[in-house]
Order: sequence, then structure tokens, then C-alpha cells
Amino acid sequence: MLRSDGDYGIVGLNGSAFPGMMARMGTYKRHVPDLDAYHERARTGPCFVCGIVAGDPDFAGHHVVYEDDDALAFLNRWPTQRGYALVVPREHREQATADFTVEEYLALQRVVYRVAEAVREEVGAERMYVMSLGSNQGNTHVHWHVVPLPPGTPYDEQQFAALTWETAGALDVPEDEKAALAARIGCRMGG
Repeated sequence: MLRSDGDYGIVGLNGSAFPGMMARMGTYKRHVPDLDAYHERARTGPCFVCGIVAGDPDFAGHHVVYEDDDALAFLNRWPTQRGYALVVPREHREQATADFTVEEYLALQRVVYRVAEAVREEVGAERMYVMSLGSNQGNTHVHWHVVPLPPGTPYDEQQFAALTWETAGALDVPEDEKAALAARIGCRMGG
């Protein structure tokens, strides 16, 4: 698990410090969301993606960076990295490949690419991580995570260490800053 070491450092489960992570993220504090509540809602609650697509206020806080008739992209509500976005099909689909025709899949991947490039251009990134996660047992609506790795991130803070709440923590970014970032990313996409 992650714990805060004052305002400027992160300490992992093994006691190792990640002071560079906070320095690269500015002055944002980090926290670990209530994982039990998150998993309970993911497994037993309504589909969060369908809620966002429908504009359900219970799923507010995901600032949209792009939308068209088939896809939606928005900032992660609890990002581990600044600019962390998700790309989703508007229609509820559960399998990353089997629920799409080749043409539908490639159209979504074009959106993933465009979002990744807009995020990379806006926040800077040593590398862009792109992955589809989720489970048939929770968060079933297929979605792609688009995550920028800040330049200069030490190797032991990269990959899964940079992606999970347990190791990286969620950034406490004020809503107005998330909205402004989403607008800038959207502008880079021509929106």
C-alpha cells in the first residue's frame, strides 16, 4: 500500500520512497481511494461507463476530452498520472475484440491513438501506456486506459507502479484544473 510522506513524497509498501513522483506531478497530494467501496460498486453497481454516457449525476467528475457518435473519451476521475484518460465505446460492449467488427475495433483504436497523442502533446510523456482492463465480474464495459508516464520517471516507478492506486496513489487534482486540462486536450484533438 501507498502512504503519504508529507506533501512531497510517496512511500510504497516496502518502505521505499518515491520523492520524484510528487516532484514531477507538481504540488498535488496523493491518496488511495477506498478500494473496498470501489470494488463493491464495480462488481454490484450499475455500469459506470453507461452512467457517464447517459449523463447520470452519480457518475459526474469524469471530464470529457472527446466524443463522437460511437466513442467517448474522458479523464480518469482518480488518476495516478496527470492526463490519464479512458476511451470507451458508447454502446455497452464487454469484450475488447469479440464484441466488435474489425472496422468498429479499428475506429475505436483510431480514437485511442488520437487521445494518446493529444495527452502526450499536452502533458508530456516519456512513454504512453495503452491497455484495456476490466473484468467480466466488474467494470464490464470495455474501456482503454491511456496513461502518460512523466519524463524522467525512475524505472522502479514505471509500468504497474505508475498505474495502480496501491503503489502510485490517486492525484488530488482540483475539479477546475481537471476541466481546464480536458478542454486543452480536446482542443488538441480538434474539438
